Amino acid sequence: MDAMTQQTAGLTPPRLELQGITKRYPSVVANEQVCLEVLPGQAHAVLGENGAGKSTLMKIIYGTVAPDQGQVRFNGQAVQIRNPHQARALGISMVFQHFSLFDTLTVAENVWLGLDKSLSLDEVRRRIEAKAGQYGLDIAPDRPVHTLGVGEMQRVEIIRALLTDPQLLILDEPTSVLTPQAVERLFAVLRQLVSQGCSLLYISHKLHEIRALCSACTVLRGGRVTGVCDPREESNASLSRMMIGAEPPALTIKPRQAGPMVLAVDALSLPKSEPFGVDLEHIALEVRSGEVLGIAGVSGNGQRELMWALSGEDTRSPAKGRLRLQGQDINGLGPTGRRRLGLQFVPEERLGRGAVPSMSLAHNLLLTRSESLGPGGWIRTGALASQARGLIERFRVKAGGPHAPAQSLSGGNLQKFIVGREIEAEPKLLIVSQPTWGVDVGAAAQIRGEILALRERGCAVLVVSEELDELFEICDRLHVMAKGRLSPSIDRAQATVEQIGEWMSGLWPDAAMREVAHDQA
Repeated sequence: MDAMTQQTAGLTPPRLELQGITKRYPSVVANEQVCLEVLPGQAHAVLGENGAGKSTLMKIIYGTVAPDQGQVRFNGQAVQIRNPHQARALGISMVFQHFSLFDTLTVAENVWLGLDKSLSLDEVRRRIEAKAGQYGLDIAPDRPVHTLGVGEMQRVEIIRALLTDPQLLILDEPTSVLTPQAVERLFAVLRQLVSQGCSLLYISHKLHEIRALCSACTVLRGGRVTGVCDPREESNASLSRMMIGAEPPALTIKPRQAGPMVLAVDALSLPKSEPFGVDLEHIALEVRSGEVLGIAGVSGNGQRELMWALSGEDTRSPAKGRLRLQGQDINGLGPTGRRRLGLQFVPEERLGRGAVPSMSLAHNLLLTRSESLGPGGWIRTGALASQARGLIERFRVKAGGPHAPAQSLSGGNLQKFIVGREIEAEPKLLIVSQPTWGVDVGAAAQIRGEILALRERGCAVLVVSEELDELFEICDRLHVMAKGRLSPSIDRAQATVEQIGEWMSGLWPDAAMREVAHDQA
């Protein structure tokens, strides 16, 4: 008897009921009269565009935000969940898209904070290793969180939630860091949890995942429920229409002959700068005017170290190799010097690196843009506000105006602002890491379209992404990064998802073998 049959028969109450949940903020109503029901042993998706109210609703369930109105019932009992500790005691765990980890603590210490304190730290380490091995989520328990990349932090969140053996598991964009093979392994685990009676609340902008995993879906738009459906009976197009009112525009890459070399990396080797980092070994790549070069790979394989080396954040002299931008040697140049040569950079971490959370959107422009600075470094506040307002309008950012703090925006809208800030500078080279991580289908299509428009204007673009579909959609050529090494490049038209998935494990032919195979062909 499945969950729906049990519920119909009245044998058991819903695992979770939300009745008339409303949450208002000074500038926006995040949730308005939201009703939602999740059955025992059901995978239930919550779908909506960025800013639709999904994250606020999940925070209410998990106890980090209090509703202004409405009632929460868990296993048939009315509850007031005042904090995450109480939520975990009830049997609710959550995997956040934006992480709740202490940078100065180790992985094991972060996980220990949310577990029964009768467990020793050594026992927690052992459980992390066992759970990581079971689910194929590679992570070192004694590694400090501040040394982790975004993808690795998300693995910690997943393991921490699974170790609590939850009755209701909330997952917010859990697969953005996983290879296709690892996604299949995780889905097998989630299906097993569901079969054992665990309920899932699953948030993802990957519509094919929702259709593959979930048997029910609640759609939010503007903080209100606009539909409930069985996603297995819907198409990606129909789900998009329910979520954003339209299908995202199809993207097409026009054939284009790449122009002159813009970025050349020659045999770059760089030792790791911290104990848990990754050594870069003989990295060689080139990006030309009017092309998009993609780098695929699982987080933690050297992408962060490569981005630091290219952006200028790591100014150490490489042990070997050379970096050239528009023919100029840029070894030793910092970010400001490289921006003067036409390089703009979008880091993977939105808050803290891409933007200062407490600063306004207008003042966040000054992190990488100087058009509104007058003589002597004085800020022309009117010009700065006007510049921010224009960027908000051009990139359709949902925000309370140029003076809204960065932390007040949803993840997807902040990403549109940061990407727009760099694109609007009309760079010669744009380096962007995880351009659409956690972004809804409409915003993702907009960002990808802007990247392709930049390509058409002759910009060289380097994209690091763990979204294979994204790389296949916008790139001319692809590399794969694994264990600090970079694969040979392959034209997108010749690559397959299966091949790239294999290369993510470091299994690629070396350049000499590829040249022989090409000559024989």
